[in-house]
Amino acid sequence: MTPDDVVFLASPLTFDPSVVEIFLALSSGARLLIVPTVIKKMPNRLAHVLFNKHNTTVLQVTPTLLGRFGRRVLQEQVLSASSSLRVLALGGEPCPSPGLLRSWRQQGNCTQIYNIYGITEVSCWACCYHFSESLLHSTDLTEASVPLGSPLMDTTVGVRDEEGRVVTQGEGQVFIGGMDRVCLLDDEVTVAPGTMRSTGDWVRVRDTQLYYLGRRDRLVKRHGQRLHLDTLQQVVMSLPGVEACAVGLSEESRLVAFVVASSTLGDLMAAPDSSSVEGQLGNSTSTSTDQPRVHSPGQNETVPLAAGLQKAVLHRLSQILSRHSVPDAVVLVPSLPLSPHGKVSMEELMNIYQRQRAGSESNDALGDMETLRERLQSMWREILGQPEDAAIQEDSNFLFSGGDSLQALRYCDEITTALGVSSSGLLEVILDRPFADVLHHVATVMRTLPSEHSRMAPPVPKKRPADPLCSSQLKRQLTGTFSTAAAQRPQGLVVCSVKNAIRFTVVRRAGDVLEMGQTDSLRTKENSDSKGPIIRIGNTLRSKKFASERIESSHTQTLGSNKRTEHNLSQTVEINELSAKTVPAHLREAGGLRLKVKWESDTGRCVDASPVLLVQKGADGPSGSPRATVFIGSHSNRMQALDLTTGRLLWERVLGDRIESSSAITRCGRLVVVGCYDGMVYFLCVDSGETQWVFETGDTVKSCPSVDLLTGLVMVGSHDGHIYALDPQARQCVWKHSCGSGALFSSPCLHTLRRHLYVATLGGNILCLNPDTGTVLWTYSRKTPFFSSPSCSSGHIVIGSVDGNICCLSHTGEMRWQYETKGPVFSSPCTTPDRRRVVCGSHDGCVYCLDCSDGSLAWSYQSPSRVYSSPCVFEGSSWGMEGTLVALASTDGTLCVLDGQDGTLRASLSLPGELFSSPVAWERSLVVGCRNDFVYCVEPTEEREQLIPQMTCV
Repeated sequence: MTPDDVVFLASPLTFDPSVVEIFLALSSGARLLIVPTVIKKMPNRLAHVLFNKHNTTVLQVTPTLLGRFGRRVLQEQVLSASSSLRVLALGGEPCPSPGLLRSWRQQGNCTQIYNIYGITEVSCWACCYHFSESLLHSTDLTEASVPLGSPLMDTTVGVRDEEGRVVTQGEGQVFIGGMDRVCLLDDEVTVAPGTMRSTGDWVRVRDTQLYYLGRRDRLVKRHGQRLHLDTLQQVVMSLPGVEACAVGLSEESRLVAFVVASSTLGDLMAAPDSSSVEGQLGNSTSTSTDQPRVHSPGQNETVPLAAGLQKAVLHRLSQILSRHSVPDAVVLVPSLPLSPHGKVSMEELMNIYQRQRAGSESNDALGDMETLRERLQSMWREILGQPEDAAIQEDSNFLFSGGDSLQALRYCDEITTALGVSSSGLLEVILDRPFADVLHHVATVMRTLPSEHSRMAPPVPKKRPADPLCSSQLKRQLTGTFSTAAAQRPQGLVVCSVKNAIRFTVVRRAGDVLEMGQTDSLRTKENSDSKGPIIRIGNTLRSKKFASERIESSHTQTLGSNKRTEHNLSQTVEINELSAKTVPAHLREAGGLRLKVKWESDTGRCVDASPVLLVQKGADGPSGSPRATVFIGSHSNRMQALDLTTGRLLWERVLGDRIESSSAITRCGRLVVVGCYDGMVYFLCVDSGETQWVFETGDTVKSCPSVDLLTGLVMVGSHDGHIYALDPQARQCVWKHSCGSGALFSSPCLHTLRRHLYVATLGGNILCLNPDTGTVLWTYSRKTPFFSSPSCSSGHIVIGSVDGNICCLSHTGEMRWQYETKGPVFSSPCTTPDRRRVVCGSHDGCVYCLDCSDGSLAWSYQSPSRVYSSPCVFEGSSWGMEGTLVALASTDGTLCVLDGQDGTLRASLSLPGELFSSPVAWERSLVVGCRNDFVYCVEPTEEREQLIPQMTCV
């Protein structure tokens, strides 16, 4: 401590930790910051006072009080990289897990975090544990509990069992005392030196460290089994989507978990000028209403939002816990009510549970706007004990009118149960805003006040103007309805309502080839089996039936096996590390083939996006030849459509901001979808570029959309941390899911037949979702960012990590193998057509070809520079070669073509700019974007000299 420190007096004077805070400041000459009680109840204002106005350096709080700030404020202010906070001491309640603290702590933060433990009987602190930097940066997910730490000076800590025997390993109760640490309680006049006070706290002793299990009175028997309620609470808090949790037993001995959701839905809903409230409620992960153990605040259309998270929590707990430990009910609450000492008020939570079980009035009693106003005012007066004729003005503030946080929570709960409102942002509005905003918020959620978008008719396509519309104009004119009511979505396959739909092929980065065929009429799931979509992946044409058989057969194999298949045992290729520098000069120029630029197109600014090719068969009539179009965006805000054969510009659109996202083609083949830096997802007409729909996310969109071939939904990630499922036909968001910490940079990967959607985040998480509902099936956490996009096949998921590893997971989220490179991996893996190998680049300049079964290296190639983009594996027959070829781009501008079997260099070409775009191949054309502002189409010419591959068969 120094005189420059600022200590926040967080504890009331009736709570003994206040003594520590007061004398900690006085004894060191530091400043003691005293804040009005009413400000302490407003988390956002309190954070502003502490860290923006007074630069607080020492903070001692309960974990619940800290969690009231919310994840966003914790990351951006309390534990940000520039935070003034030097010391964070957490005590009074079980300490959050290291994983949760890591998620709150921004990279670069230097705050020292401590777990402090003590009891009033020995005056405050008795033990202290310092979180090391290695623990806060650890990726070990097994570290869920935190030690109580070492005893402080003159303090003795012991553990005894129920018989009073000393425990050195196992469970027991904590006793605290010391020769010189004596406090007199109640009527005591003297106490013998060395007296040990019982704490009522149960711990587990492991390797001399004490791990908190819970209060003795929180140790219960359920179904004949012993259960620590506090331990269960920690488990629930560790689940994705859970910000805070409290667990208790009701009067009927029902085990109830009260959960605060971690998404930013509340903040979005709280905004009075929200443009589409239905959209903000779109985080539903399930539309099921038949779960008997789910209790949600209301029974309106927003219930799936609550039911989805509640059902996911119960499902996950049933997988990892014994049956007697799984709660009977999960109740979503906007915030945990606090006692005057900053601890969770379990009594108030149980009152909420009982009121929700009893039920209340239905939505039909809501009435018009004036009736709603009177209802809210009546509840306001009742809770604050005001007379019936007390005037409540538009600018009346709940706290300034005499309310406190417990009364605010009760008011929030009364609104929730009486009016059927389900909004985690309602409590913040009550605490921080006037009555008029409370009324507007509730009315907007209830849709008494129609939002701007609900008043808009579906947009009518217009001719593209000569001057591009600005982003705000597009938002006003073109944003469609954003609704979470998945039940309103047309059942069956979602396809564009056009006759004579054509067959088409979509070619995207990492060798992703999808071939779709439609009949002349719309089909549903019921009649699609006979004429279902043809799916062509990685240049291997498969019918839906055949693909299903492949998946079924893969289930009989043992995941994680390190044995090679019989085919691979018969012929193993030794590692071939040919380098561009080791190839003779005349072959370095051509590599056995010669590449030339077929055409180029100026986009105005550098091109980081990867091209997408649309090959339309019969586009000009049944007898017409296929027509291939290149779609690509650039930093100039331009989206171009180019003829693949000639490079002719077919159309160009200027969007609201720069484009780094690669595009996708909808299932009907009529729309091209692309994300933009302005946070919008644009749906443009393939033929004209006219805007058909614009959907707004909460932040920049760099993620490439993925299209569900069975439902027509478009899945896209955003830097706001959400993955969205968009229905282009109905122009609505069917569901969205918050993926926890970290933005979504990489592109989602959909396994259509298995019905798995894989999403990777910059927070280091991989989530497996149900693409129909957004429900989380499993989560894998690595704690290092994922810029690479996952690639999946029938037996595995492969992805690159910033820690330099190429990782392979099973479809159940288990690590099968990982291969370590010598640099970060931003490149997305590309699977070969036979699904036996995967090719991926690294910042170490190498491209690695690995065996999918065990991760063994088949070959590697050293390129002249870093490989940021994704390799493209394609058939060599159009190039006059047998087998497959691999196209790769390095950041120095070199475009290489390798032999897919052994990695031999076959051709290379230097382009006049850096290459971050991934090359895409179709027949004899290779298309790539360049940072010199151009898009290039390259093709092979005559073969000059055959380079003999250096390989050995064993």
